[in-house]
Amino acid sequence: MQLDQKEKGFSFSKEGPLDMRMDPNGPLTARDVVNNWSEKELGEIFREFGEDPRWRRAARLIVEEREKKSIETTKQLAELIAKSLGKGFKKKLHPATLIFQALRICVNRELESIQQVLPKALEVLSFGGRIGVMSFHRLEDRIAKAIFREGATVPAQNKYKDYVEKPFLRLLNKKPEVAGEEEVRMNPRSRSAKLRFAERIGR
Repeated sequence: MQLDQKEKGFSFSKEGPLDMRMDPNGPLTARDVVNNWSEKELGEIFREFGEDPRWRRAARLIVEEREKKSIETTKQLAELIAKSLGKGFKKKLHPATLIFQALRICVNRELESIQQVLPKALEVLSFGGRIGVMSFHRLEDRIAKAIFREGATVPAQNKYKDYVEKPFLRLLNKKPEVAGEEEVRMNPRSRSAKLRFAERIGR
């Protein structure tokens, strides 16, 4: 629901401050990144967290614009991206979608959080217990898939000290569960959701 709160600054379709913090006490905002990070740093997050093919152009465009005036709002950034980089972009996506995704992931350290928390969740999962992970873009899903596969592979890596000789996870679905057509019609955001399950089989 935070995504729909315009004051949080997540949405390019609603006017709001460039914030994007899930935790309002977090030290970094999207405004800080957009207005203070170097062109190289901006390009890196647009490439790695947004997988946007226009990452170089987007970074250069933002740096050029902020030299004229600071970029303060979601609409200001979205309109800048759409006007300058929107031509020929995928019709189903707003031209600023991947840029906003990259900024949100960066500000909230989302991928780092998944990489830290999911292995810890597996460590405390009871024998016979099951865990499900729902992701909303392929960067998240890629991490969950890799961690699940690592636990289900012989031998599991040494960081799982008690389970080196045999797998301690069983994958319950080889391919992730995705939303059906009816669910996507009712909830368009579900179109990108992927759900993976695993079961603890080792002690």
